[in-house]
Amino acid sequence: MSSDWNPGIVFAQLTDVGMRRANNQDSLACIPANSAERFHSRGHLLVVADGMGAHAAGELASQIATERIAMQYFRSTESSRVDAIRRSLVEANEAIHQRGQSNPEFHNMGTTASALVIAPEGAIIGHVGDSRVYRLRGGVLEQLTFDHSLVWEMEAAGNSSQHFPKNVITRSLGPSPQVEVDIEGPLPVEEGDCYLVCSDGLTGLVEDNELGPLMECLPEEKLVRVLVDLANLRGGPDNISVVVARVKSVASNDPEVSVQPSAPVAEKPSALIFTTIACFVAAGILGLVGMFGPMVIALLLGVIAGIITIVQWVQMNPAAVVSGSGGTTGGPYRRYDATPGPDLFLQLGDTVAKLREAAEMNNWMMDWSKVEDLQAQGVSALGNREISEAIRVQAEAVIETMNQLREQNDRSASETAIE
Repeated sequence: MSSDWNPGIVFAQLTDVGMRRANNQDSLACIPANSAERFHSRGHLLVVADGMGAHAAGELASQIATERIAMQYFRSTESSRVDAIRRSLVEANEAIHQRGQSNPEFHNMGTTASALVIAPEGAIIGHVGDSRVYRLRGGVLEQLTFDHSLVWEMEAAGNSSQHFPKNVITRSLGPSPQVEVDIEGPLPVEEGDCYLVCSDGLTGLVEDNELGPLMECLPEEKLVRVLVDLANLRGGPDNISVVVARVKSVASNDPEVSVQPSAPVAEKPSALIFTTIACFVAAGILGLVGMFGPMVIALLLGVIAGIITIVQWVQMNPAAVVSGSGGTTGGPYRRYDATPGPDLFLQLGDTVAKLREAAEMNNWMMDWSKVEDLQAQGVSALGNREISEAIRVQAEAVIETMNQLREQNDRSASETAIE
């Protein structure tokens, strides 16, 4: 990046094979704009894909997805970024489907894909599958994407009382020659917003009421590490991919290419609403006193002012307009309080405690002294009502616990190899 260019965001990324998989079928891409011109034309792009298929098929599908989405998006001649991101996912689907049809080993391979664009007009999301995009703002965590899973589809259809398998995906890139892409946005971007794009290897094990407070308390690099380690300490049955982007400032001094804080709608529509109401009230009064000519004029003025109000509101609020098939949808879909509290401190501590119990039961040689010191600091901070500090220290204890577990696994692997 050029030294005088401020991209306006800081981001971190991490992908991990997990504790039970032999290969990583997740893939991710983070391509921040490296100049004001690039930001103005395409913005920042973050993508996470979670592959599905036997052997290497899922790994290949997710790799094709992230590569094709990025390539097609930045090469696109579409003037609309919404159309460009939609088209990039459609073309990725076509490429994966053709590859699957060309080789029996790759038949029916597929992948989820969640692509986040942070651009001058706001945040735009292209989404297929059950990977997710979240936004943290003002102490509230919002899930901006709809899970294309049997559970979510049945709940949306009103069948929430029944139990359905959680791992059944209803939409993905690759298995079919065509795909419907969900588009969210453009959504206003504010300074301080924090976005999380992740695969279900994270969300299957780390609850939403944990994600928000951790995003509030931790810097980006530490956050991705803690989220991955937490999922692994809880079993890590799946690959885990996490991308975090935090909006630190407007992206440029040029107002035409800056990410703007969400602001109140301009005053003109509000004034026109008042004018519209005044015209109709005046028409009513004139009608009561028998002045029908002026009444008709007042009514016409009210109608004209009302039409202008609607047009201007639509122009200033493009995210509120829902287009036809494959257009913008209805997110956010879920909201959670992200206020850091002692409950999270205890939940993280419980994860560490369960791993320690397993270590003692299996006679693992693990050094718990650093973990104990960190947890003692956390208890002290909690006693002083420094909740965020307590959670930060407990997060460090989670990282250290995972470090100890990795060392134990490495020792076990070495001993097995010697035998």
